[in-house]
Amino acid sequence: MKAIGVFAVCAAGILCSASPAWSQSYPVKPVRVIVPFPPGGANDMVARLVLVKVSEQLGQSFIIENRAGAGGTVGTAVVAQSRPDGYTLLVQTTASHASNPHLYKKLPYDAVADFAGITPLTRLVAVLTVHPSLPPRSVQEMITLTQKRPKEVLFGHAGYGSFIHLNTVMMESMSGIQITHVPFRGGGPAVVGLASGQTHAMIAGIGDIIEHIKVKRVRPLGVTSAERIPLLAEVPVIADTVPGFECTTWVSIFAPAGTPKTIIDQLNAELGNALRDPGVVSKLGALTYDTVHRPPEELTQRVKTDYATIGKLFRQFNVTLD
Repeated sequence: MKAIGVFAVCAAGILCSASPAWSQSYPVKPVRVIVPFPPGGANDMVARLVLVKVSEQLGQSFIIENRAGAGGTVGTAVVAQSRPDGYTLLVQTTASHASNPHLYKKLPYDAVADFAGITPLTRLVAVLTVHPSLPPRSVQEMITLTQKRPKEVLFGHAGYGSFIHLNTVMMESMSGIQITHVPFRGGGPAVVGLASGQTHAMIAGIGDIIEHIKVKRVRPLGVTSAERIPLLAEVPVIADTVPGFECTTWVSIFAPAGTPKTIIDQLNAELGNALRDPGVVSKLGALTYDTVHRPPEELTQRVKTDYATIGKLFRQFNVTLD
């Protein structure tokens, strides 16, 4: 199967007349937050770091529940089918959220219509890394190796449709490399697969893999952003070798469509406070995650833009998993 990807809701409120008192009393019970990947990946780490602060602010628990499967579609479907009352939320990247509808012909949700965006939380940047057993020490050397040994280099990723998968197939399409995809059930397991030598290479979320880089279990070759990352200042950008390559996304938080606007706005404000907290900023920064707080409407537009861009490219290259 040939694949290509790029990086990668607004629902009408069904309770437009909700009173301010409702918003002020929310939440009156624990809030379930679905992360549609296993523990240890970017979505999971960001959710836990940010929402523990929101729990402190509101005096109510925000409980992270990892529901992995099918590139994030299993957990995402749980949220789409939940009551729109603010007590079931989703943490997902805009890239993954917008790509799966183009990979699977039938999904139990509509990525645009069935969700209300609340806010992005962080920007996610990835890094091309290899196991030390592989000889390449630059992006160009990796490209040359895969051209000499087509399909022999095993690239791990976090499942089809994930942000890591999109980075991988974007690299595949723009550089002409010929590799073999090895999907895992999330970014954390994929990183373990690379560090243990089960796979040869991976374009991993920097926060997922930075500790393995520090102890030299893996070797970084290039970052996916347009600019270098301070924590990996010595690592060049992939675009230095593959002109035009850039692949970043937002880790974002969503609610089911129809969630009252008063609750969406309250969550947006509380999350904004958490994302400005010096402790949260410091912890996320240590994982190379830049905090991002935007109005719900801006997140909605980002999802629509990613959805259209990814769809156009997938149709161009006839990409599907069904």
